[in-house]
Amino acid sequence: MWTRFLQKIVRVLDPKLEKYRERGASSKKEMPKFTPKTMEEFIGVVKRAPKDVLNSKDKTRIAAVMSFDDRRVADLMAPKTELVFVRSDEILGPLILDKLYKSGFTEFPVINSREKVVGVLHTEALNTLEIRKTDKAEKYIDKGVKYLHTNDSLDFVIEEVLRLNTQYFLVLNENEELAGFLTLKMVFDYLLS
Repeated sequence: MWTRFLQKIVRVLDPKLEKYRERGASSKKEMPKFTPKTMEEFIGVVKRAPKDVLNSKDKTRIAAVMSFDDRRVADLMAPKTELVFVRSDEILGPLILDKLYKSGFTEFPVINSREKVVGVLHTEALNTLEIRKTDKAEKYIDKGVKYLHTNDSLDFVIEEVLRLNTQYFLVLNENEELAGFLTLKMVFDYLLS
């Protein structure tokens, strides 16, 4: 797997490095093309690359992609303290809707009177419906809550996104307690930051 990855990176970098080969080739000898054969060699090439070939943002992206296999949900998830909960019997009046929109999130876990998650409220459902001042959250929830565990790999997350056709997951810890949430956008932000 890493060999294919390294070959792709070399194909992208090779044209950018050509002008440096030309500078060094002024002595009649042409510089040989170098293809790293180990991860250590590749990391060395990335670290030594001039800033006009790979800037620090490019290097960070490469590092993120390379560490993708080693990352776990716990590394990227937002903690439970950042979740904005909605009670299932809560009336979706102007104050609640304003609170939800101001939070900046697009999904909200819905809890019952025993504080058990019974569904997810998606703001897109609220945007397309005509909400009356007497409508309760339970009327608009998606009961198909999707879960991940803190120790799941990011590869598994991508598989679940594709399999379940969802971009929002609640995250459980090793004791099956709610620990936070993870979105596909958070994974993309990690890879593209």
